[in-house]
Amino acid sequence: MLRALFVGGVVDNSELDMDGPQPPMHYPEDTGGGAARYRLRQVGVRGEGEVIYAVYGAPDVSDEFVEQVADERDYARRFDAQPQTVH
Repeated sequence: MLRALFVGGVVDNSELDMDGPQPPMHYPEDTGGGAARYRLRQVGVRGEGEVIYAVYGAPDVSDEFVEQVADERDYARRFDAQPQTVH
């Protein structure tokens, strides 16, 4: 189980549990209508590569903004994990 965290858009600062071990690149995974989706921007890793959290950014926000907000919200400390940017 991992925690999905959202930056920007209508669900800014929302959280939900996801089945792991790896988060999908987009959330929701398939909108079916071509609507813009949140994109995976950062993961928090603990131990030997276990993903603890996933930060998704709205389509209209930059990677830098998502990283800044994730730092301000202190996700890495909260989940005791090392942040890794996803490209």
